[in-house]
Amino acid sequence: MKWLAHLHGVTCAAILALLPLPALAVESIVAGLSQNRVSITADFDGSEILVYGAVKRNAPAPDDPIEVIITVEGPATPVTIRKKDRRAGIWINTEAVEVDAAPSFYAVATTGPLRQILTETEDLRHRITLPRVIRAVGAATEDGGPDEFIDAMQRIRLSESRYKVLQGAVELTEQTLFRADIVLPSNLTEGEYRVRIFLTRGGRVVDAQDRVVGVRKEGLERLLFNMSREQPLIYGLLSLLMAAGAGWAASAGFRILRS
Repeated sequence: MKWLAHLHGVTCAAILALLPLPALAVESIVAGLSQNRVSITADFDGSEILVYGAVKRNAPAPDDPIEVIITVEGPATPVTIRKKDRRAGIWINTEAVEVDAAPSFYAVATTGPLRQILTETEDLRHRITLPRVIRAVGAATEDGGPDEFIDAMQRIRLSESRYKVLQGAVELTEQTLFRADIVLPSNLTEGEYRVRIFLTRGGRVVDAQDRVVGVRKEGLERLLFNMSREQPLIYGLLSLLMAAGAGWAASAGFRILRS
């Protein structure tokens, strides 16, 4: 039995020795953020995040150039997209599509055109472009699928700077150092903002890294936000008093100007 046990141990060791060792990534990301927290105060008018880093290599780089894609994604919320038509001289809602999850903010910055540096397969796997990030559910509309509604929502949020496609905005130096400035608008939704960094070569993702930026209301904004959730009656009464006070002050000001 001792000989059998010894033989069994030798056999296992031989099998383990023959197994291939896990391959180290040829290229990997070493990245950082200028800030990992954004505070929304009463005078908040937007912010900016600097994403920077370098490409670490364990072997000589292939001939194909490396590309960098950076995305910043805000908290996702359900959205109802409605279509209005003119019926009997009146504009009414005729059709609607439910979007299960749409990011409140989304920016994608790249070193080059997305179609050239990212394949459809990799986009489907990592959900990088806007159409892949938005998930639509619900029945098809009378005109067909929900694509028309999704495109309309994208156009609206792009015009509001809530969605951004910044092709060529990532600076890449000597195929090693990269940086990008992502501007956050003033109408941010509170929550965690996911920052993703992708290295691509030949359209394929060779490495990826995640970071998180926390966005939180502070000061008076935090007080009013908590009151609206925890004490809605008091919040409503205070809002009415503030509106009445503002109206009275405006009226008094006009009377003084006229006199």
